[in-house]
Amino acid sequence: MPSRAPFDMWDRERKQGVKLYVRRVFIMEDTEKLMPHYLRFIRGVIDSNDLPLNVSREILQESKDIDAIRNGCVKKVLGLLEDLAENQPEKYRTFWQEFGQVLKEGVGEDAANKERIAKLLRFASTTQEGDEPSVTLADYVARMKEGREKIYYITADTLAAAKNSPHLEVFKKKGVEVLLLTDRVDEWVVGSLFEFDGKPLQSVAKGELDLGKLEDEADKEAQKQAEEHAKPVVEKVQKALGDKVKEVRATARLTDSPACLVVGEHDMSAHLERLLKAAGQSVPAAAKPILEINPEHVLVQKLAEESDENRAYDLAQVLYDQALLAEGGKLDDPATFVKRINKLMLELSA
Repeated sequence: MPSRAPFDMWDRERKQGVKLYVRRVFIMEDTEKLMPHYLRFIRGVIDSNDLPLNVSREILQESKDIDAIRNGCVKKVLGLLEDLAENQPEKYRTFWQEFGQVLKEGVGEDAANKERIAKLLRFASTTQEGDEPSVTLADYVARMKEGREKIYYITADTLAAAKNSPHLEVFKKKGVEVLLLTDRVDEWVVGSLFEFDGKPLQSVAKGELDLGKLEDEADKEAQKQAEEHAKPVVEKVQKALGDKVKEVRATARLTDSPACLVVGEHDMSAHLERLLKAAGQSVPAAAKPILEINPEHVLVQKLAEESDENRAYDLAQVLYDQALLAEGGKLDDPATFVKRINKLMLELSA
């Protein structure tokens, strides 16, 4: 296992580093049958006495001996990594910095070893010191307090964006740890890894807020009253935004921010949509987001009290645009957003 990642590690057409020999005669180097793609950083030689010297690619594709060799190699490498993680954490830390993103691909590619790979993953979290990913899923589960039922995470383009996301506000208030996923491959990881140690993984930016047993009766009653009290402003914002959003609703998810955008439980996340578009992939028509507003925020209260329809419209549009920017989205019309902000600032200073 090299100590440094090769410059062409992300080139899927590159030849792999494991060479096949039969009775010390070189047969081939470029074969994914010997090692899965997520272990493409491994270097080595496999010499078999069980294959014929005139072996062809067609024979390799259907050979049970090759399957046995591959399975044995994968188990050997994962065993090596498990030993490294347990007994030489500093060396594993170096390995993770170089090859962690590649190993994560295995969660989706290798269903048979998904659980073993999941134990080797490292993430940043809201409770750790520093920015380096060092939290395991086992660490997270071990720190879960009584009443915690889910492993919460958020995906974002950068660590700063994840740490400062408005979606985390209520979790910080409740002292609930959230994993911060910022690697491009993380969307595929959580798309394949649905649970760990019996605990389901849950995005904090999807679906309605559900803190399970962490919510007491007082919290539920306060949320119910907030929703009832916020009906007029919710209707006002919904009318201003029209078909930009699927729904507008009051929420207890926010403590400091006026609004945030969430998607449905089973919809594609906005972060994954941006990644696919950046990679030139065709993206199906995305479901419209849901705008959640904080009825206790001064800006929302100002909007609720605003009698001027034009100004109320501008405030609602700014609320939506700010929420879109806060979750890493891109404005369709930045110039109009700037004009609205300038207009509102001038009116307030007049």
